[in-house]
Amino acid sequence: RRKIYPFVLRRLKREVLKELPDKTEQTLFVPMTEDQQRLYEQRRAYYANEIPRQIQEKGVAGSQFFVFQALNELRQIASIPEALSDGRIESSKSELLAEQLFDALANGHKALVFVNFLAAIETISSKLEQAGIGYVSMTGATRDRQSLVDRFQQDPDCRVFLLTLKTGGSGLNLTAADTIFLYDPWWNAAAENQAIDRAHRIGQSNKVHAYRLIAQGSIEEK
Repeated sequence: RRKIYPFVLRRLKREVLKELPDKTEQTLFVPMTEDQQRLYEQRRAYYANEIPRQIQEKGVAGSQFFVFQALNELRQIASIPEALSDGRIESSKSELLAEQLFDALANGHKALVFVNFLAAIETISSKLEQAGIGYVSMTGATRDRQSLVDRFQQDPDCRVFLLTLKTGGSGLNLTAADTIFLYDPWWNAAAENQAIDRAHRIGQSNKVHAYRLIAQGSIEEK
């Protein structure tokens, strides 16, 4: 470290891009619906009993996959219960997102929506289609990504960009948007910050607003 220190220069973005507009971040805590809360509590209680038994039988190393399954399922119920209930249980998050998103669009903004589960893209897409709102979406299976970026950046009728966090969290320039929604939290905060910086970067002329949606009383909040 002493040898290379004279050759390493680290500069923060706020020091280099002093003309960049401000960025505000807000966390929105969303209460789960009654049906959603009931399903969540059923599965939480099941895993609370089952995980200690698995660890006792197989040890911590042998129980890792089961623990991961528990965490993943509880995250899904908190965020996108539609996927685990054949659409019978609607997420309170999707309702709040639609309300906040449609309000931003009505005021002339373009928006990015980052999700971690593909089922969330399907649910949000159907709401946008019902409302007649132009959008594009990108997942790990998307091939021609640049054409989607160009359409979002240049087409005034394309108002929303839906992306999975891993796919769209880095390497994209999406400065046409100034409103960002992180639909569900990711364990690595740096990845979320990178996602927000798809819009808050050189070329952005508007103040950027970023919203994190957290299901209240769930594993997301913890």
